[in-house]
Amino acid sequence: MAQEKFGFETRQIHAGEELDSDYRARVTPIYETAGYAFADFDDARRHFEHVDPRDFYGRTGNPTNHVVERRLADLEGGTDAVVLASGQAAISGTLLALVSSGFEFIATSSLYEGTKVLFRDALSRQGITVRFVDAEASDDVWEQAFTNGTRAVYTETIPNPKNDIVDLPRIAEIAHAHGVPLIVDNTVATPYLSRPIEHGADVVVHSTSKWLSGHANIIGGAVIDGGTFDWNAHADAFRHLTARIRPDRPSYVEAYGTSAFAAYLRFGVVGNYGQSFSPHNASLLLLGIETLSLRIEREVANAQRIAEYLETHPAVSSVDYPGLPSNRWHERAKRLLPLGAGAVVSFDLAGGVDAAARFYDALRLVSRMTHIGDLRTLAIHTGSTIHRNLTEQQRVEAGITPGLIRLSVGLETVEDIIADLSQALSSIDEADHGRHDR
Repeated sequence: MAQEKFGFETRQIHAGEELDSDYRARVTPIYETAGYAFADFDDARRHFEHVDPRDFYGRTGNPTNHVVERRLADLEGGTDAVVLASGQAAISGTLLALVSSGFEFIATSSLYEGTKVLFRDALSRQGITVRFVDAEASDDVWEQAFTNGTRAVYTETIPNPKNDIVDLPRIAEIAHAHGVPLIVDNTVATPYLSRPIEHGADVVVHSTSKWLSGHANIIGGAVIDGGTFDWNAHADAFRHLTARIRPDRPSYVEAYGTSAFAAYLRFGVVGNYGQSFSPHNASLLLLGIETLSLRIEREVANAQRIAEYLETHPAVSSVDYPGLPSNRWHERAKRLLPLGAGAVVSFDLAGGVDAAARFYDALRLVSRMTHIGDLRTLAIHTGSTIHRNLTEQQRVEAGITPGLIRLSVGLETVEDIIADLSQALSSIDEADHGRHDR
């Protein structure tokens, strides 16, 4: 199914599908197998040459997984995709496929904290350095961040939890001017709201545990190869993709062309590190993707209504949601995210951490949970959980105020969500009145 022939809603249901040859089951079967039988001696040899795209072992491929991969590549506008065991596996796998020990990459400073921990702690122990740069920094500041050892730039479409929309075309231009690919985490936006490859990204990553699956029932990740970066033009920096291992063996670029990065990720990283994705989870992910647009439309509409309500509440000092005309990123969101600014709404309670605790404990319908992208509405106080290991100064710099609550807005009737938020916010006032009475 060529993506130019069908709309997004059609492709999220049909792209990449393949009826099984034996029974023609309409729903993609789950291939629960660790390996695949070889037809003969030569067949086994061909598979291990990594030129035959068919599966030879479950660690590097599975027919159920491949349907997911083809569908995500289609929806994001890429050439190929690889599914992995988690979103963190997708991020780390991508960087391990691009950056070697002793080299570095640049990341925008506003990112999900779990990603920053991965960069600062885990990758640094492997000799990989990260340089954080404010996405809005001047060209001169960006220029100073690059060195001869820089191998990639990393950012998020909609950084979590502050929703500060990144100017992807500008960041892509900066990365390409220095001969490195741009990696974009598109988890919060999803390919329904944004397709970063259309804005200059070369690699797109997802935590498929979030909106793509949509039901909080799996852990998974995905990496989409845009097929846009010219590896040969920067052959010295990416010799693992452009050079032949032996004279009689083609390089990844020679063998896989515009899908060279995805192929190296599949065989050179996932195959070696074992970050494999379960075919059972792949089946659940396929079910989630089939309704992606419907869920996102409803969740974005709910998020807009909730943000508008919170903005007028006296207990709320500020709301971080680009769908609001008062938001700093509103105009950029209209330009880069015309279908909506996502389903995460963060807001700051004027009463600080004490007010946040009272509000949080009073919630009845909204789930108290560290997750986003569920069809249920979820809430968390980030300062005491996700960002608890930061110093006070680091939290201030990241915009994590004492009263900050992050909502991942779900599919419930929006009036019911607002009613629950309203009664929880009222508990703050009631506690204050009780204290004054005493």
